[in-house]
Amino acid sequence: MNTKKKILNDPVYGFINIPGGLLFELIEHPYFQRLRRIKQLGLTYLVFPGAVHTRFQHAIGCMHLINLAIDVLRSKGHNITEEEADGARIAILLHDIGHGPFSHALESCIIPNHPHEELSLMFMQELNNQYNGKLELAIKIFKDEYHKKFLHQLVSGQLDMDRLDYLRRDSFFTGVTEGVVGSERIIKMLQVVDDNLVVEAKGIYSVEKFLIARRLMYWQVYLHKTVLVGELQLIHFLKRLKHLYQQNKINIDNKYLKFFLDDNKNKNNKEILDNFSMLDDFDFVYLVKQLLNHDDKIISYLANSLMNRKFPKIIIGKDPIPDNYIKELKLKTSKRFNLSSEELEYYVFSGEVSNNTYRVDDERINIQYGNKLIDIAEASDMLNISVLSKVVKKYYVCVPKIILNKD
Repeated sequence: MNTKKKILNDPVYGFINIPGGLLFELIEHPYFQRLRRIKQLGLTYLVFPGAVHTRFQHAIGCMHLINLAIDVLRSKGHNITEEEADGARIAILLHDIGHGPFSHALESCIIPNHPHEELSLMFMQELNNQYNGKLELAIKIFKDEYHKKFLHQLVSGQLDMDRLDYLRRDSFFTGVTEGVVGSERIIKMLQVVDDNLVVEAKGIYSVEKFLIARRLMYWQVYLHKTVLVGELQLIHFLKRLKHLYQQNKINIDNKYLKFFLDDNKNKNNKEILDNFSMLDDFDFVYLVKQLLNHDDKIISYLANSLMNRKFPKIIIGKDPIPDNYIKELKLKTSKRFNLSSEELEYYVFSGEVSNNTYRVDDERINIQYGNKLIDIAEASDMLNISVLSKVVKKYYVCVPKIILNKD
């Protein structure tokens, strides 16, 4: 193994040290290199042109932050062996390796009922086989099966390195300054009490800013209405593609995608991972371009919508869309485009999205005041936690813009 340290120039943090040894080997592995070809924010670049950063950058950034956190906790007298540190580094480095093309946009679409966390674990287990069991500790930390619980909380928790990186990184690349968080300030204030991560009292304002930034970024960026309708079009594109493929009405020359369009119930995890690891954003961009003029008007419509950013109109609000209004839109659309009931579902569709910023029934963010621990919900004199913890739902219906044009 290459034991020489490398240096990477990250636009968010500046120069980052990349350790040698196993960590460097994992970064060089084709499974991980694939993340260079997967955008962190899916189709968000169609709204925020700068949002073209990748899962690769995010994973490296998370590893950088966990290094800072380990150094801080060690400086405060907590024993973290180098083996444990490497386990945590590997766990955070690989925490998103199971993401598919366009990240969350196609979550569970290519492999139904398999969220990216589950696929990430499958990748880690396969890499553990390839590296003769050297990822055992990382897997235990990732699964929260290691006796030092705070190491898992650094990887997956209310104030984990994943959230601290993606908020700051996504804010940087989208230009949405409301998402800027003081990640290094929060890390400096981390402490461990009774094997749980807490934040020293001096860091309370940074935590408040973090929670507000997270709320704003979800509604302003992650669930932006144009991003939402674009991702729904991409999901419909894959759905129609699979339907046509299974009806033998379309030719696909991508053997890796065909693997998942075929019945793969009897295929083993190694086959699934080897094929999934060869799919990225470029495969779908190529497919969209190839199908712009296909004979099937639905796939052609969806391909042109995605390629040329010609999305349907999305009507979104706090109240459910009345059923009679949706029926009216469907009737008008069906007549206008001469659609069957099956085809109509690709033109007019509705649903809901939801988000909450801080779940009080989940793992808490505790603020340390001397020997006392107080939940941020009680400690903050600025935040209305009842608002931040409330699940906010928004309802939408999508319809071709021409249907809403006045005659």
